[in-house]
Amino acid sequence: MGVIESAKKLSDKCDSLTKSILRQTSLAHVTNPLNYAWEYHESYLSQYSNLGAKTLLLGMNPGPYGMAQCGVPFGATKIAKEFLNITGEFTNPEGRHPKRPIEGLDFERQEISGTRLWGLLQDIWNTPEEIHKHVFLVNHCPLLLLGETGKNITPDKISGNAVKKLLKACDDHLREVVTEMGICRVIGVGKYAEKRALLALKGLDVEITTCWHPSPASPLANRNDGADWRANVRKVLLGEHS
Repeated sequence: MGVIESAKKLSDKCDSLTKSILRQTSLAHVTNPLNYAWEYHESYLSQYSNLGAKTLLLGMNPGPYGMAQCGVPFGATKIAKEFLNITGEFTNPEGRHPKRPIEGLDFERQEISGTRLWGLLQDIWNTPEEIHKHVFLVNHCPLLLLGETGKNITPDKISGNAVKKLLKACDDHLREVVTEMGICRVIGVGKYAEKRALLALKGLDVEITTCWHPSPASPLANRNDGADWRANVRKVLLGEHS
């Protein structure tokens, strides 16, 4: 099974769990970019999953302005369209939050975390092809999880039997991708992603570490106008020391 088939399998499992997750948690809206933006995600996988990367950057789950719009982990629509050459169509997802429209690659607001991370990768390796000879990006959970007000909720803030099944499916998907691609090192972007990798990849000969998350809500990411965050990620990726 290849990474495209694995992603499709995860998408189908997530779709089967959505109603149960809504019933068992305080979430108001759960939507699946691997479904409604599948063509975008497949465009990313088909272009970049077979270029030889042995390091995987692992995120948590999509935000409403990034992967939820463009189907790319840590995506921002401008980067997805103009730098990564993502193509395809999307559909308006059933059950989406009325305050969080899905506009696909034409969405104007740019996701800050994605702009920061992909901007740093571009600074290091210049082209999308060169980036993906070294690193590949995956979100542990593909679902956009929103509260009643439209607040983004991360998977570590919800629980219940359906959530356990969701996390198991996400762990299985991560393990499949690591095995299929021959990944040697997983970098959790933030501590939660590192924790999930340690659980999912137990028993595999894979180095697991972490780097700081680029979220503007993180003081570490904003310190010294982002210079400290960039230095941290470069050090983890490349072994550089300032």
